[in-house]
Amino acid sequence: MRRERIVDVLVVGAGPAGLATAAGLAVAGVGEVEVVDRERQGGGVPRHCAHGGFGPPGTTGPRFAERCVAAAVGAGAVLRTGVTVTAWAAPLTLDTTSPRGLERITARAVVLATGARERPRAARLVPGTRPAGVFTAGELQQAVHPHGSRIGTRAVVVGAEPVGFAALDTLRRAGVAVAALVTEHPRHQAPRARALEARLRRGVPVLTDATVAELLGRGRLSGVRLRHRDGRTAYVACDTVVFTGDFVPDHELARSGGLLMDRGTRGPAVDGAFRTDARGVFAVGNVLHAAEPARTVVREGALAATAVRRYLRDGDWPSASVPLRVTAPLGWIAPNRLTQDEPGDGFTLRTTEFVPRPTLVITQDGRVLHRARLRRGAVANRPFRVAGGWAARVDVAGGAVRVSLG
Repeated sequence: MRRERIVDVLVVGAGPAGLATAAGLAVAGVGEVEVVDRERQGGGVPRHCAHGGFGPPGTTGPRFAERCVAAAVGAGAVLRTGVTVTAWAAPLTLDTTSPRGLERITARAVVLATGARERPRAARLVPGTRPAGVFTAGELQQAVHPHGSRIGTRAVVVGAEPVGFAALDTLRRAGVAVAALVTEHPRHQAPRARALEARLRRGVPVLTDATVAELLGRGRLSGVRLRHRDGRTAYVACDTVVFTGDFVPDHELARSGGLLMDRGTRGPAVDGAFRTDARGVFAVGNVLHAAEPARTVVREGALAATAVRRYLRDGDWPSASVPLRVTAPLGWIAPNRLTQDEPGDGFTLRTTEFVPRPTLVITQDGRVLHRARLRRGAVANRPFRVAGGWAARVDVAGGAVRVSLG
């Protein structure tokens, strides 16, 4: 028999973004704030990241996750883990299942904070056999840190973003030698000091302009075949390969609810107040932009709490919005809707290529709203921020706003 309950705010996802939103709402006294998550513990992905870089120096992922949980629960939010949201029963009503049974929860506002995931080898269409020893970075973190599993002896890391270098550290702590990091781009996308440390102190080369063309081995991985941009191929012996990066939003719940999706981010389309096109439904964190650092989504959670609180108090919701569209080499922009009452406090963008001297141009219906030379070159797969002062010049009755990078 299904149990039915009513809460003031239901947050789906107990990662840093969802917990920060819940903490901000609970401390403001908006009423009953509940966070549900299908995992057995709250805290999200940082729980599996034993390296530092989370908040103050020396703060590891698990410690950061504990602080996020403590902040939300300490403020008065209810955290329920092991709860899976299965369907929308109504615009602000969700069906869930857990060891306690079936529940139908109705809220005055729903916040989607379902995060992001890495695409596995199959989704990347890498041919070859199906041997053991193939991981994503997330799978590697879980295998090493919570479970202490044996990984292998020699690995290739696919991807040279910061997460690729974090995977390198995890492999070394697990006693696995790293043969190389491989990236399809002309250079790595991590901070220069990080890459130099890996190459000079650790002896790990970064193979650029290369992709994994094939996985080899029966039973256990025996090596990978690489293809360089100029057509040359090479074989690297290894018994482990880790695919990193290539994050996509965990957007199934948003899609099943019929929310408007952004074709660039592949997550729900939102305005500067994290409002979707469905009244009372907000989205925050890496379900909007896979994948930004934990400190970024915590800040978003605090801002989203303010927006949700304002909605619960005033009931205002935009009746119209203008979409933001990017052109290559830009991959996406977030937020990606503009509303008259909420221009937002800035925008995050990502490019898929290196642009050494970029000029950002923003137009609407042929009218230039903003043109500026960026102070630094744009780095593939790394975000950059743009202030939102130009948004006041957008005609909310006009066409889409176009964002390009020259």
